[in-house]
Amino acid sequence: MSLRLHWDLDMDQKELARISKALSDPARLRIFEGLSSSKEMYCGQVVEKSGLTPGTVSHHLKILADANLIETRREGQFIYMRSRPETIRDYGRALAKMATSK
Repeated sequence: MSLRLHWDLDMDQKELARISKALSDPARLRIFEGLSSSKEMYCGQVVEKSGLTPGTVSHHLKILADANLIETRREGQFIYMRSRPETIRDYGRALAKMATSK
C-alpha cells in the first residue's frame, strides 16, 4: 500500500517539481530575475547581461520556458522573452497551501 498525499492545488506535483528544478540553478535564477525586472528582452540581451555563452543561455531559457516561467515571441530574427508572473504567483500559492495542509 502506498501513501499518497493529496492537496487541492492549482498545480500538480510534477509542475511544482519542474518549477522548483528550473529555479534551483543559480544561473537560471539570475536569468529569470533579469527577465522579471524588464518588460521583455531578446536573447542577445540575456547573453550580454548573464555573461554566459549563447548556447548555455539557450539551454537555460528552454528549461525556464518548459517550466512555464517565461514565454517567448518571435519578431523577425529576434526572439523576445518575458517572465510569466502568474506562474510564480500560482507556484507560491501551491507551496503555501502544501505547507499549511495537515
